[in-house]
Amino acid sequence: MKENKYDNSSFFEQYEKMLRSQKGLEGAGEWHALKKMLPDFTGKEVLDLGCGFGWHCRYAIESGAKSVIGVDLSEKMLEKATEINNLEGIEYIRKALEDVDYPSGKFDIILSSLTFHYIESFDVMVQNIYQWLKPKGHFVFSVEHPVFTAQGRQDWIYGANEEKLYWPVDRYFIEGKRDTSFLGENVIKYHRTLTTYLNSLLKQGFKINEITEPEPSTEMLNEFSEMKDELRRPMMLLISVEK
Repeated sequence: MKENKYDNSSFFEQYEKMLRSQKGLEGAGEWHALKKMLPDFTGKEVLDLGCGFGWHCRYAIESGAKSVIGVDLSEKMLEKATEINNLEGIEYIRKALEDVDYPSGKFDIILSSLTFHYIESFDVMVQNIYQWLKPKGHFVFSVEHPVFTAQGRQDWIYGANEEKLYWPVDRYFIEGKRDTSFLGENVIKYHRTLTTYLNSLLKQGFKINEITEPEPSTEMLNEFSEMKDELRRPMMLLISVEK
């Protein structure tokens, strides 16, 4: 996670053009599913790990949260978050997630959106989150699906006429570093199996409430023709657990 491509100006400019950057949560293909997995925010203290533009922070505050801390390594991300999602009750902190430290039992809810596949040690992150949560606290997060991260290139296999033939899955059980291409830049991510994600949570003591491999909503399928390709393989994994 300490690699920080998002403060590269050309990379950030491309990221700003993405649908989820411009339209917020409604532009995120997984939001319709993630929203249903979130607990009641009323009066809760919330931590958002890898908060990006702060859309989830805004949602938590507007849903009644008492306070929200959004943490991200990218200066440019937090500048944008402060510009567009700077509501009363939200505090943004620039720090690598590996360096975050909070007292035991500080938070009611911890969120993270599409961040942990940038982190080498998921086990350590899970241990920390378990400690930071109050009893009965909720941890809800999304990651790129192991089917999506396994091979590494993160692209389709194309036919002679550039048609998308299939999504390659290779080296699935060989966990670890992957050199991927995202928005025209080489980006380091970390692949781990579904078993590793779930067992890391269970071994720490979490109770699993829900697991979802989200499909695009009907609205997004109707509005964006390219979304139909997202029905051919899972891109994301959403998990909700409780302490």
